[in-house]
Amino acid sequence: MKTLILIRHAKSDWGTIGARDYDRTLNPRGLRDAADMGQRFKDKDFIPDLFISSTAKRAEQSSQLMTQAMGYELDKIQWFEHLYLASPSTILSVIQSIPNAVSSLALLAHNPGITELAELLAAQPIGDMPTSAVVTLAADIKDWQDASTTWQLQDFDYPKR
Repeated sequence: MKTLILIRHAKSDWGTIGARDYDRTLNPRGLRDAADMGQRFKDKDFIPDLFISSTAKRAEQSSQLMTQAMGYELDKIQWFEHLYLASPSTILSVIQSIPNAVSSLALLAHNPGITELAELLAAQPIGDMPTSAVVTLAADIKDWQDASTTWQLQDFDYPKR
């Protein structure tokens, strides 16, 4: 059995004129929501075996705040530059590369790819994942290479819920 947690980064500022999208930081609401969603993991007494994230600034901040709140060690976060604005197939290829010893994986990335992948794997409409949204999926697989299978939607949570 594998558990896959797909997370959209927290709310960000639109930045200053001329700033790169990649460098956008979280706004005050995003800072609060990321920590709150991490606390929800802790409240459920759930810490993933592995937490991976896009390297974009807003994703980096979201990951650090969430993992800190849930009690996951910051230096164990794995960073993947190609998760920045990644397509569902790119995100899936990252998932399929995860060592099989990992039973639960949290992956933080960006829309539209993260929502599209959640809907594809759950084989049902989820709608737009708002910022800081967390979709938890489970599948009876032993090998992450088989992650393209249909997963069971376990939970869909976000800050205003």
